[in-house]
Amino acid sequence: MKRAALLFVLTLPSAVFPQERPKTLREVTVSARRSLKDIGTQQTRLDSLALKENVALSMADILAYNSSIFVKNHGRATLSTVSVRGTSPSHTQVSWNGMAINSPMNGMTDFSTIPSFFIDRAAVAYGASSVSESGGGLGGAVRMETVPEFDREWSLQYVQGVGSFRTFDEFAKISYSTDRWQLTTRASCSTSPNDYKYVNHDKKVNIYDENHNIINQYNPTERNRSGAYADIHVMQEAYFNTLRGDRFGLAAWFSSLNRHLPMLSTDYGNESEFLNLQRERTLRVVADWTHTRDHWQLKAKAGYEYSLQRYLYEREVAEGKKVTMSRTRSSCNSLFGRVDAEFLPSAKWMFTLSLNARQHFVRSTDKEITLQNNNRTFIGYDKGRIELSAAASAKWQPTERLGLSATLRQEMAGTRWSPVIPAVFADFLLIPGCNLTLKTSASRNYRTPSLNDLFFMPGGNPDLKDEKGVTYDFGTDFNMPVGSKLTVGAGVTWFESKINNWILWLPTPKGYFSPKNVKLVHSYGIETKADLLYCPSPHWILDLSGSVSWTPSINVGRKISDADLSVGKQLPYTPRLSASVVGRLSWRSWSFTYKWNHYSERFTMSSNSQSLTGHLPPYFMSNVSLEKKFTFRPLDMQIKLAVNNLFNEDYLSVLSHPMPGINYEIFLIFTPKLQRH
Repeated sequence: MKRAALLFVLTLPSAVFPQERPKTLREVTVSARRSLKDIGTQQTRLDSLALKENVALSMADILAYNSSIFVKNHGRATLSTVSVRGTSPSHTQVSWNGMAINSPMNGMTDFSTIPSFFIDRAAVAYGASSVSESGGGLGGAVRMETVPEFDREWSLQYVQGVGSFRTFDEFAKISYSTDRWQLTTRASCSTSPNDYKYVNHDKKVNIYDENHNIINQYNPTERNRSGAYADIHVMQEAYFNTLRGDRFGLAAWFSSLNRHLPMLSTDYGNESEFLNLQRERTLRVVADWTHTRDHWQLKAKAGYEYSLQRYLYEREVAEGKKVTMSRTRSSCNSLFGRVDAEFLPSAKWMFTLSLNARQHFVRSTDKEITLQNNNRTFIGYDKGRIELSAAASAKWQPTERLGLSATLRQEMAGTRWSPVIPAVFADFLLIPGCNLTLKTSASRNYRTPSLNDLFFMPGGNPDLKDEKGVTYDFGTDFNMPVGSKLTVGAGVTWFESKINNWILWLPTPKGYFSPKNVKLVHSYGIETKADLLYCPSPHWILDLSGSVSWTPSINVGRKISDADLSVGKQLPYTPRLSASVVGRLSWRSWSFTYKWNHYSERFTMSSNSQSLTGHLPPYFMSNVSLEKKFTFRPLDMQIKLAVNNLFNEDYLSVLSHPMPGINYEIFLIFTPKLQRH
C-alpha cells in the first residue's frame, strides 16, 4: 500500500502538468584538483538546497534526513539532540561561524533552536575528522556558517507559512551588496499551540454493559497538552572586502524562545493544573578578519555569547491556587577568540595552525530558596572556566593519487590539561576514471566534564575524570559520470571507537542523581551513502541521495553492582540501524520532493528491557512537498505544499511523548525584482 502510494506521488507531476517549449543549455565541463584540506576526512556536506528547502525546518530536521546520524526530539520546538556514531549528545562539537556553541553547562546543543534558513553552509565531520575542528568531539562535529554574497545589489525575500495545529511561520531577508560591501538582515517568527491529536497507548478506557461489567477497552484519542511555543530569531550581518586580500565581517544573532513543555501521555491531570514553561534568550556575536595572499591565509575571530534560560514549574494544590515547585535561572556569558593560519609553500604541501580560547561565566540557581536562621541560602553554582585549544597540522600530497595528513591538538579546561590529541589521515585515489578513493583515519580524543557534571547542586562531582576515546575508520567512495546525462556516487565506511570513563548520572541513596565515570563503551559499525543525479533533458532533473548506518554501541565496562544489567547491552536511545532517503524531481518551474527516514528499535533502559516502557518500536517516516514557481514583472513567487508524516505513522521518538500524525503546511515565497543600478 505504501509503495503504491509512493509510486503515485512520484509520477504525479509528469502526468498532470503539461509540457512547455524546451530550452537549450550550454554544456559545461568542471575539473578540480583534490583539496589538501580534506585529505582522508569523513564528512557530509549539506547543500544549500537542503538547508533552504522549508522555512519551518530546524537544523534537527535537516540532519535527520540528510545524514546518517540519529536525531532524538520531543516534537517541534522542543529539545532536539544528535547522536553521532552511537555517542551521547555532549560528544558532538557544534560551531557557528567558527565559534563553539555547545552549552558549557551540559555540553549539548539544542538543534531545534537553529532555523535552517539562518544557515548558508553546513557540514558534519565524523570521528577523527572532528579533531581538525576542535577537541572533545568523541563522536564528531557539526559546522555551520553564514556566507557573504557580493555583487548582487538589492535583494528581498519574504516567506509566509500556514499549517496544521494553527502553526504560523514567517521569514524575511533583505540584503544589499556591492563589490566591497554586503549587508544582510534576516528575521523569522514561528508560533503554534501545537495541540495535535494522537492515540494514547498508555491509557485505556473501559466500556461497560448495563450491569457495569467491563466488556471492552480502547485507547483514547487525546491532544498534545501544554505544547505551545513562540520562536523568534533576528540576524544582522555586515561584510567589507578591501579587494586587496582583506575581508572584515560581523554577524549578530539574537533569539527568543518561549515554550511550554508538553505533558506526558501518562499524565491524568488537566492542563490548567500545571504550568511548565521554559524561556530562553540567546545573543551570539562574531567578528572576523581574513587576510589572503598567494600562498598563505590568516584568519582572526572574536565573539561573545550570552544565554539566559528560565524555567518555571507550578502545580495546583487547591482549586484556583498554584504553588511554585521550581523556578530556576541559568545565565552564561562566554568570550571567544580564535586565530587560524594556513601556509601552502607548494601544490603538494599545506601547513595549518589554530589557536582558540573561550572564557565562560556561568550562574545557575533555583530561585525557590530555602531559609536557614533567617538567612537566604544559595542553591546552585556560580563558576567561571577558561578553555584553551591549540592545533597544528601538516598535509602532504606526494603524488596525484596519495595524500597524507597529521594533526596534533592540545586542550585545557580550567586547570585540566589534556594529553596531546593526535590524528592521522590518508587517502589514495585508486581509480582516477571514477574517482574511486580509499580513505582512513585514526585519532585519540578527550572530553572534559561539563560544568553541570562538576558543580550542579545537588549531585555535581568535582572528582570526575575526563572521558577519553580512541577511534579509527576505513572507507572508500567514488563519483563518476555515466554518459552525458547521469552522475552516480557512493561510499562505505567502517568505523570503530572505544570511549573510557563514560560519564553517567546515577541515583544515590540521598534521593538525587550524581555523575560517575562508570562505562567503557565500544561503538562500531558501517556507514553507507549513495547519490544519483539524472538529467534526461534540459527540463528534467532527478536528484536522489540516501544513507544507511548500522551502529552497535555497547557498554563493555564492569558491573557497578550485582543488579547491574547494562554490561553487554546497547546504550539507551541509540538505534542500531538508521537510514534516510531524499529524492527531488524537477520539471521546468515544478519541483517535487520526497523524504524518508527510519530508526530501528531503541531501548529506554540500560538493561535493554523488552517491557512496554523499556523500548520504543521502530518507525518509518515519509514527508513530501510540491512546489511551483511563477514569474511576474514585479516579482517572482513560489507556492509550496508540504505534507509531513504522509502515511500517518503512529510513533514515538522519546518515551511518553507521542508525535503528530499527518499534517500539512502551505508556503508562499515572494522575491521582488528590485531595480539594479
